[in-house]
Amino acid sequence: MKKANKHSTHEFDSFAADDLIFVPLGGSAEIGMNVNLYHYKQSWLMVDLGISFPDDTMPGIDILIPDISYIEDRKDQLEALILTHAHEDHFGAIPYLWSRLGVPIYGTAFTIALLKRKLSESRIDIKIPLHVIDYNREYKFKSFSVELVHLNHSIPDPAALVIRTDKGVILHTGDWKFDETPHLGTDTDKQRLREIGDHGVLAMVGDSTNAMVEGGTPSEDVAMKGLTEVIGEAKRAVAVTCFASNVARIQSIIAAATAHNRSVCIVGRALNRTIAAAKEAGYLTDCPEFVSETDAHLLPPENLVIICTGSQGEARAAMARIASGTHESIKLHKGDMTIFSSRQIPGNEAAISRVQDNLIKQGVQVVTDEERPVHVSGHPARDEIIEMYGLVRPKIAIPVHGTARHLEAHAALAKSCQVPQQFIPSNGAVIRLQDGEAEQIDQIQTGLQTFEAGDVVPLESDFLKSRKRMLWNGSLSVSVVLDGSGELLLAPSVSQTGLCSEAQAEKFTADASIAVEDRLEALDDDAILDDKKVEKTITESVRSLARTQFRLRPVVDVHILRA
Repeated sequence: MKKANKHSTHEFDSFAADDLIFVPLGGSAEIGMNVNLYHYKQSWLMVDLGISFPDDTMPGIDILIPDISYIEDRKDQLEALILTHAHEDHFGAIPYLWSRLGVPIYGTAFTIALLKRKLSESRIDIKIPLHVIDYNREYKFKSFSVELVHLNHSIPDPAALVIRTDKGVILHTGDWKFDETPHLGTDTDKQRLREIGDHGVLAMVGDSTNAMVEGGTPSEDVAMKGLTEVIGEAKRAVAVTCFASNVARIQSIIAAATAHNRSVCIVGRALNRTIAAAKEAGYLTDCPEFVSETDAHLLPPENLVIICTGSQGEARAAMARIASGTHESIKLHKGDMTIFSSRQIPGNEAAISRVQDNLIKQGVQVVTDEERPVHVSGHPARDEIIEMYGLVRPKIAIPVHGTARHLEAHAALAKSCQVPQQFIPSNGAVIRLQDGEAEQIDQIQTGLQTFEAGDVVPLESDFLKSRKRMLWNGSLSVSVVLDGSGELLLAPSVSQTGLCSEAQAEKFTADASIAVEDRLEALDDDAILDDKKVEKTITESVRSLARTQFRLRPVVDVHILRA
C-alpha cells in the first residue's frame, strides 16, 4: 500500500476523502462472484455480493466466496449493499458474509423476495435489514444518491444503478439485454437511459459476457418457440434443465408444455424457491397446477414435462441424480428426452458431459442449444452494447463481468463507439474517477474463500491445501514404537490410502518400513530422542520412496510411541 494521504478516509488508504473511487473485489477478469465498491466523501457503497463455482482443479470445494476483508476494515463507512438482481453470482455470498458487514441490503421486489427465502433456507437467525426499492426514484445514501433503471434479463426485476455524486454520475449496468418481445417483464428502459446520457455520464461499468458475440442476443420468444417445437416432437416424457433463477425460461417451458397438453413437474429445491418468490412479486400468477414429484410416475410419459435443476452438471442437483438413477422420485427411461436449456459456464464442460453421457447410455435423448434453439442468452451481444453506448455516451468505459478476453473485446468495442477512455480493471484495482479520466492508484489484495464446516475459510488455508494434496497424491500413515533409548521395539508399521493399487501396496509398505528403519538407525543419540527430528526423518524417507516409485508427494501422518 502507498502511504496514506493526510486527508484520506482510512488510515491505510492511498486516496483522499473526496476522491470518487471504484474497487472491484470480484467479477473482473472472471465470470461470476461479482462484488464492487464505490467510495466518495468517506462513505462506501457495495454493489452485489456474489459467489462463483469451482472447476475440476478444486476437488472438495462446493462454492467460491470473495475476500471482502478490505471493506470489512471500513465497514463503519459502508452505507448499503445494493443488489442489481437475484442471480447467485450477484447475491449468493450474502448468507456467508453479511455478518461481517452488518449493512442494510436494498433491491427490487423479486430480488428481496428470493433473498428472504435463501436466507431462511440457510437458517440465518440474525435479522438482516432488507429493503425493497423501486425504479426511477432517487434514494439518498450519505454522499451518494442512487436510482434504479429497469432492465431486461433472464430473471425478474433486474436493475441498472445510476450512482450520482457531485463529482459525476456512474452507470453500473449489472446484467442486461434488449428484448422487444419479452415473455417476462418489459424491455430495458431505453428512454430513461437516453435521458441519463443527456445529462452526462462520467463512467459506465458494464456487462462484458457476450462482448465477443456478433450481432444481437435473440429474444426469449425464440427459446419459447424452440422449446415448443422440440417438446412437440417428443414421444415420451421430457425433462428440461435450466438455471433455477431463470424465471423467463421456466415460464417458456411451462408454455411449451401446455401447448402440447403436458403437465409440469418441478424438481429441485432451488426451482421451487424461485417460483414462490416470483409469484410473490407478481410473476407466474397464471401457471397451471404442478404435478408433485411423488405423483409424476402416475402420468402417461407422453403427458409429462419435468423441469429440474442441474444444467451445469452439479453432482447433487436433480438432473445428475436422475441421470445416475439415484433420484428418489424421478426416473427416466429409454425413449425419453432431456433438454439442456442453458449455456455451459466455462469450467463446467466436463461435469455436464458426464451427466449427458449417463443419460445417453440409458437410451435417453439429449438436446442442447448446439442442435436446436432451446436457449437464448440473458446478456447483450455486440450490437446491443453498441446501442447502449449510443444511449448513455459515457466519458469512461469500464468493462466488468467477463474473462480477460471478454474485457478486452468490450474495451475495443467501446473505443469504436468513440468513448474517450476505456479502462480494463482487475480484481483489487483501486481506480480514481475524475475529470473524465480513470486512473489506477493502488492494488489491494483479493482472494478466494469457501464455506467449510460452518465457517468461511481462505482457499489457501493449510488444511484445504492438505486436503487437495491428499486427493491428488494420497496419504501415508507410519507408526513406530521406541524404547527409552530410541531403539525400535517393533518394525515400523506403514499403511497407505490412494497412493497405489492393492497389488502394489504390499511391496511398497514393506519397502517403506525398511526405509524408515534404516533412516532411524542412522540418527545420532540426541536426534533419536527428539520427536520432531524423528517425525521429519520418517516423513522424508517415505515421501522420497513414494516420489521415486509413483511420482507422488503424499500427505504423511507419523505416530511415535515411546515405551
